[in-house]
Amino acid sequence: MNPIFKHGPSPQHRLVFVLLLSVLLIFLDHKANSFDGVRGYLQSLVSPLQYIANAPKQMMTWAAENLVTRKHLMEENQQLKVNELRLHEELMQLDIIKQENERLRSLLASPLRSEVRKMVAEILSVDSDPYTHQIVINKGANDGVFEGQPVLDEQGIVGQIQHVGTTSSRVILITDVTHGVPVRISRNGIRLIASGSGQIDRLTHNHVSHSADIRSGDLLVTSGLGGKYPEGYPVSRVTIVTQDESRPFAQVFSQPVAQIDRLRYLLLLWPEKPSSIFSSKSGAEAASKAKSNNSKGDSNAAQ
Repeated sequence: MNPIFKHGPSPQHRLVFVLLLSVLLIFLDHKANSFDGVRGYLQSLVSPLQYIANAPKQMMTWAAENLVTRKHLMEENQQLKVNELRLHEELMQLDIIKQENERLRSLLASPLRSEVRKMVAEILSVDSDPYTHQIVINKGANDGVFEGQPVLDEQGIVGQIQHVGTTSSRVILITDVTHGVPVRISRNGIRLIASGSGQIDRLTHNHVSHSADIRSGDLLVTSGLGGKYPEGYPVSRVTIVTQDESRPFAQVFSQPVAQIDRLRYLLLLWPEKPSSIFSSKSGAEAASKAKSNNSKGDSNAAQ
């Protein structure tokens, strides 16, 4: 239903009025800067609304960045832990290799004569029988090992080869009760026999006279008698000397210089070849000269 009386300007007049007012406000704002204060006030009123409107986006961005960063840090932490374990394992392997290298260096630097042939061997097993002191090494007949061959570590004499297999051999230690080593005191040359006692830290010396000049701390070395062990290699050091006149002989005990309970690598020795006064060439020449002299003598006798 249309009203009977119409009040106010028409829509066209309102549009024109609004356009003119807008142009006037634009002109005043551009030329006279009359609305700077009003604009700042309105900006202050609108700013909280802008922050509130932008807050969800900022929160989502912050959460996403934190989640990605936390995940990345967790992955890095896990990788660092794995690397740390690997480094520790490699460090342990390096320590083991370093220890083995030091053992081999000290073994090869043991008191050997330069002309003596030698070979490094590794222990495969230790005899579990408490009454025998024997070990098995990883060298055998294929490597030129023979029965009775001397064996030592970086400190001194360990024992000798007892049985030889194709790829392994059995070594009897100097602490075995059935084993004996001819030794001499390096200080004065007195000869003794070092017999195994069945204990890894003790050798016994029987039939030592009370007048023998032997003292605690004397170093006993191989005497070379018997042909089993080369002369001059350390065997043991005297620990106890008891001279009881009620006994026919003095009680003498010594401790092996070799670390019998810590053996890992051993050194096999080959005996030195006896050197002749004449070389093979000079011997042949001497034989030919003797033969020619004999033939001349025979011809002269015939004449």
